Amino acid sequence: MKLKHHIPLVFVWSLAGAPCVSSAMEPNERASQHFEPMDVFELEYASDPRVSPDGGQVVYVRNFMDIMSDVVRSNLWIVYADGTNHRPLTSGNYKDHSPRWSTDGERLLYVSNREGSKQLYVRWMDTGQTVQLAQLGENPEDPAWLPDGKLIAFSMLVEEKREPLVVMPSKPEGAEWAPPVKVIDRLIYRADGQGYLKQGYRQIFVIASDGGTPRQLTRGNYHHGGNLVVTPDGKSIIFSANRNKDWEYDTRNSEIYDVSVQDGTIRTLTDRNGPDESPTLSPDGGRIAYVGFDDAYQFYQLRRLYVMNRDGSNSRLVSSALDRDVQAPVWSEDGRGIFFQYDDEGQTKIAHITLDGEVQDLAESLGGMSLGRPYSDGEYSVSPNGWYAFTQSRPDAPSDVAIGHRGAAAKSLTALNADLLGHKELAVLEEIWYESSHDGRRVHGWIAKPPGFDPSKKYPLILEIHGGPVTNYGPHFSAEVQLYAAAGYVVLYTNPRGSNSYGQEFGNLIHRNYPGEDYDDLMSGIDAVISRGYIDDRNLFVTGGSGGGVLTSWLVGRTDRFRAAVSAKPVINWYSWALTTDIPSIYKYWFPGLPWEHEDHYMKRSPLSLVGHVTTPTMVLTGEQDYRTPMSDSEQYYQALKLRKVDTALVRVPGASHGIAARPSHLIAKVANIVAWFDKYRTENVTTDSN
Repeated sequence: MKLKHHIPLVFVWSLAGAPCVSSAMEPNERASQHFEPMDVFELEYASDPRVSPDGGQVVYVRNFMDIMSDVVRSNLWIVYADGTNHRPLTSGNYKDHSPRWSTDGERLLYVSNREGSKQLYVRWMDTGQTVQLAQLGENPEDPAWLPDGKLIAFSMLVEEKREPLVVMPSKPEGAEWAPPVKVIDRLIYRADGQGYLKQGYRQIFVIASDGGTPRQLTRGNYHHGGNLVVTPDGKSIIFSANRNKDWEYDTRNSEIYDVSVQDGTIRTLTDRNGPDESPTLSPDGGRIAYVGFDDAYQFYQLRRLYVMNRDGSNSRLVSSALDRDVQAPVWSEDGRGIFFQYDDEGQTKIAHITLDGEVQDLAESLGGMSLGRPYSDGEYSVSPNGWYAFTQSRPDAPSDVAIGHRGAAAKSLTALNADLLGHKELAVLEEIWYESSHDGRRVHGWIAKPPGFDPSKKYPLILEIHGGPVTNYGPHFSAEVQLYAAAGYVVLYTNPRGSNSYGQEFGNLIHRNYPGEDYDDLMSGIDAVISRGYIDDRNLFVTGGSGGGVLTSWLVGRTDRFRAAVSAKPVINWYSWALTTDIPSIYKYWFPGLPWEHEDHYMKRSPLSLVGHVTTPTMVLTGEQDYRTPMSDSEQYYQALKLRKVDTALVRVPGASHGIAARPSHLIAKVANIVAWFDKYRTENVTTDSN
């Protein structure tokens, strides 16, 4: 018997200053057949599937929610390529991740925090014996085997020893003084989700595969790491890094490098203004494929696939005919082509491209790893003999593991949430294309209909707007959308101009023009759904996070059609945001220059400039540790609305970064507060006969 749980409540402050809560999300007997808030704690999802060298097995990370500590945990599981013998390799309330097969398939390298801090482990697959390789002082990242299996490469932060600016006088014995001051003198000094950064740089190391002392290969005041690719002879590691002297100010200008395993000598293999990243080496070690672009300082720029000789010569563009971003390239076993991943119209796909640029799609529907909102994403790996394993997404479940091979259809290997969701009546997705009122461009979206949907009745509508803004939504599982639908709302989510997966021209329509005509794209979507006859146009609501929070605030500043709005983690004032965000160099791409050089442009694009027109009751919801769109922006908007006596509320999520829903209870509280706010302003007699 599954126990019922009480839903965590977060207080919000109404215009009158009185706390209010919603009971709309509380479970009841009928709702038990629908997706409930507490079901969030029961969700599981697969990530980082790694197919064995012979293609016969897949090890993957199985993520689950620890209800007692309110965090996501993970263990390693294995399954045969025919779907049999599905079993755990590790267990317990830990975070086991980053599995990597040895070249011969006899051992498995992974990272785990089971001894309190993250460490490297190796497991012998025949016996299950496991060894911790060292007692590392910092978190290891990017683990990779050297071909002979004797060494393992990884990256790790090396703290920088710096002399203090001042030396304080000694305090008397037993005295309790305030904590020492923190002196910050770097441009990039904090990062969302990490907080204030330690002084130091990430460096590449090697360590013996049976344990020992790590040996540092790279040095210098630069961050090294990412996808570490070892040459077939084991003598070099290929990686991407930004080793330019102005790397803090020119953050996208990375190159491909070669570091000697013997003596740490570094050679530069690429040289252009723009990112060169995600290197992968051909089976014979003679060529490197990588992803990048010549930086034109535009809002959106396609990441294209290049191939060059091992020494960096003869670089040429391979994916010129593909108007999509290339991600995660991997050479095919014959060296005649390259596997890669790309987003296309809200779907993430695996494809193969020949060196002549001929593209063949192999699998689609990757993703399902973003539990809160229906973002496109996904992960895959390829074995030397051409088998590929990937995270498979569906509208009715988070990611599972699937496997495929060129010439054979992909098949699912797991059904991690069948026990939880198999008997639930979930929201059903319907794809929609419509024309924007601005210029007639076709815009893509999806409609989520509540359980028991009856087209002869009228329903309230929530427009849910994605962030980024250069990202995309797709037909993927979304706990937030399911909870909105279970509360009786039809949900519309779309990919307005500026979204990726529709080509560079569409994504770049918002270059120095954001927010702008994406307003028309969104409002046209609402009209398209209303025209279907089952929406109560007296009950229209809007919400979105990050870039979606920007557009939510932009919409209510230009129209009074919405009964209520919730702007989550928004940017309200581009001028102040550019000087407080953890990505300070973004001004080069989104604006014509620095804020004080273009004050009018920054203000013209700021939702704050429209606050005098807002009449819609608007909640603002942001994590208190958000360094991407800091709380100060939300506070500006909240206070501006209060001064105008617009009904408003400020919801602060303690301890949360930009990813508000990273902890399960925060996801629940986010949706509960949004639904409570919308329920408060819904008119009577909803879901009534359309006649």
